[in-house]
Amino acid sequence: MRINKRTALLVVPIVALSIASFVLPASADSNEDTNGKSGIIYNSVVTPLPGNLPSLGFEATSTSEFGNAVNFTAGSSHVISKVVVTLSSWGCASGSWYAKTCLTPKDANFSLPITLNVYGPSVDGANPGAKLAAATQTFNIDYRPSASPLCTEGRWYEKSSKSCFNGLAQNITFKLKNVKVPSSAIFGITYNTTHHGYAPIGQSAPCFSTPQGCGYDSLNVGLSEDPTNVTKGSSVVPGKPWLAAPSGDWYADGGAAGVGTFRMDSPNAPAWWGVNSPSDSAPWFVPAIKVFANDENKNEKQLEDKQTSSASLDAKSNEKKGIKKD
Repeated sequence: MRINKRTALLVVPIVALSIASFVLPASADSNEDTNGKSGIIYNSVVTPLPGNLPSLGFEATSTSEFGNAVNFTAGSSHVISKVVVTLSSWGCASGSWYAKTCLTPKDANFSLPITLNVYGPSVDGANPGAKLAAATQTFNIDYRPSASPLCTEGRWYEKSSKSCFNGLAQNITFKLKNVKVPSSAIFGITYNTTHHGYAPIGQSAPCFSTPQGCGYDSLNVGLSEDPTNVTKGSSVVPGKPWLAAPSGDWYADGGAAGVGTFRMDSPNAPAWWGVNSPSDSAPWFVPAIKVFANDENKNEKQLEDKQTSSASLDAKSNEKKGIKKD
């Protein structure tokens, strides 16, 4: 069942949402070293990384690619060295989050090829410019921890924040070489799930017939808030991320500017990716990414990919965008 954005607020949500204990929100990091020479030219990644973040799932929303157009901090051109992306993993080694039976041994994970596309700025305000780079790497994605008796609804418990979550936030890092970009660029994240992505895996995969299903079907792209969590750079068009989906139901313009190809959502319609309801004003949801340029500082220091802390964002009506929250 698909819920059009125009009717989403009038129906019972089809995705079960859960709310973690309220704690003060974490903030995005601004510097990676004591001298402030971090090499970061855009940053919406939340640091310290909370137990989980709101997220968008490719299998749940029929998404093939998701990203954003961003302005960099300074300079007319840069050479990108790496990009960090926050993911949210809701999959379990056995059992499931929705059945409240999640069981995951320590360090259990699954591997998945994930691609980062880098495009030049849009010329027409709707479609990406020329593709500047495409980096595909296979990552070991951690399953979320087991359900805890300290939590309700089968969630896992994070000791450091004393909070309960359904998904597990984690960072992955794409290493790039000599990717030259101007003062702005468009980033797209893409991977395949059972039924979606540019090359769906299909139902013949052994994991599909198991009770827990395939981990990639419960893998989401983490979301942070713009401008709240954006500490370097900015969105080219606030409130309008980029995506590729086969149905107009997932676009603010109902698919008027096209479906199935990676494009802005939506060039000729009001922004609707707001965190709060109604969703037509800031702060806006944006994919959580961090971009490093080696021309800024060749000796940049990278924070550990996995950090834990506590954070929670109010649960609002985001099922229209397929956004999951803890």
